[in-house]
Amino acid sequence: MSGTAERISLLPKKRNGAGDGDGDGVRGPVETGTGTRARRSSERLWWTGRLELVAAAAAEADSGVRGALAVERKRLRRVVGLSLVLPIFFTGTSLSEKILLDWLMWSKSPDYTVDYAYDYSPSGKLRSSEAVPRGGERCLLKVYVYDFPRRLHLGMLKNTVLDQDLPWTDDETPPVWPLRSGLKKQHNVEYWMMVDLLDRRISRDGDRQVVRVSNPEHADLFFVPFFSSLSFNRYGHYMRDPDTEKDRLLQEEAANLTMSSKYWKRSGGQDHIIPVHHPNAFRFYRNMLNASIFIVADFGRNPPEVSSLRKDVVAPYTHVVPTYVDDNEEDPFNSRKTLLFFQGRIKRKDVRTQFSAPIALCDGVVRTQLASVLQNQTEVHFEDGTATEEGLQQATVGMRSSKFCLHPAGDTPSSCRLFDAIASHCVPVIISDKIELPYEDVLDYSTFALFYSVEESLEPDWLVEQLRNISQEQWLAMWIRLKQVAHHFEYQFPTKRDDAVNMIWRELHKKVPEVKLKMHRKQRLKIADWWTW
Repeated sequence: MSGTAERISLLPKKRNGAGDGDGDGVRGPVETGTGTRARRSSERLWWTGRLELVAAAAAEADSGVRGALAVERKRLRRVVGLSLVLPIFFTGTSLSEKILLDWLMWSKSPDYTVDYAYDYSPSGKLRSSEAVPRGGERCLLKVYVYDFPRRLHLGMLKNTVLDQDLPWTDDETPPVWPLRSGLKKQHNVEYWMMVDLLDRRISRDGDRQVVRVSNPEHADLFFVPFFSSLSFNRYGHYMRDPDTEKDRLLQEEAANLTMSSKYWKRSGGQDHIIPVHHPNAFRFYRNMLNASIFIVADFGRNPPEVSSLRKDVVAPYTHVVPTYVDDNEEDPFNSRKTLLFFQGRIKRKDVRTQFSAPIALCDGVVRTQLASVLQNQTEVHFEDGTATEEGLQQATVGMRSSKFCLHPAGDTPSSCRLFDAIASHCVPVIISDKIELPYEDVLDYSTFALFYSVEESLEPDWLVEQLRNISQEQWLAMWIRLKQVAHHFEYQFPTKRDDAVNMIWRELHKKVPEVKLKMHRKQRLKIADWWTW
């Protein structure tokens, strides 16, 4: 024992005579009556204190030794294991993949328990409590990708491909998302997830949260590679036959391929990921696939038995305005001259039905009502606009020169405008009573956005007065927080630490324990399940 332990005396100091005031000794040689009891009590307290110090020092020393041994053990495991595994891995067999995965787990820690708790530091970065094994390294989500014909996914972006019946191969470079894709860009989360899964890079510094496996037996979850949002935008946008027939046929093919898989049948689809980010994506077959994990924008057009916050993952829209990368004004509060900014479609579609579920009232009606309240207010920019190139340029300038950006509900509770505001570091003002937000178990949106009900925001002058009462200090705190969290809403390839795709994989990873629980219970139950999941 060394360090602190060596400096601790294990024996009491020699007792001096009465009147010697050594604070560490036991005072006075009184041996009878009350004095004896006091002396014994004092000795017990002294020994208790010394033993506690010794125990603490021993624990500290032991912890240091164990930590050093753990580091050395992990280093040796990696060096030895890598030299044995890599030659086998490059043979490209299924066995080589299993050996590599087993080695990755073995080399990290003998206790591979995942902690799914999240927290944030003041800088906006995830703290060490993010989903990591106790050995201190990330446990990657293992995902199997079905080999669907490329016409169901990347082939939609690359029409020059001759054989659309073939799956995408590892030696092919995925096509880039077209720059001039207009509003199709908003719902392209399916593309970013797919190209990340096709990426064979080894994760470095937490820049990846997922690994693609070629053996489905090793998978935590299964990815269904059907670009349902792109299919709707390209072939079914007008929702009228026969225009939408090609979209319906692609949906039918993807649904049949998925439900015929033995892994779908094994779980009933509960461990399958299906991106359906556009509100009308996969609309003909959602009811049949409702046990799976949907990647959604919100829940505005689906009944709870089809899509719910419990089983599904809310993903951000891809913002259509450029990211504000050089927002370094010395006085950002006063440099943004406009109090409140909105530019977009004021009159939205009054859609009363979707699938077989009735919808009471279109969320977008609130925009028309807000227009009558806000259009004549000073310091407020509230204009009708379209998503043309000129319109996007005007919106970019307007958001960057405004303190607050209005986000009223659109055709559904959410819209791309919220994420345009975040990318522009313009404090969002959200007026949508039933909105659901991405990663809300991790992010506290109230630190960088304002929320008001539809009812109160429609009172004359009320909303503008609320915003004028926000102090400069309050606004600056939200602006700073916006800059800290904005990277969580960026889609990109290759992925970066804590960006949108990695945050989505984390949300999916947290679904795995419940999925496994339901699957394992299903295998052993002899009667109908008495729980409602």
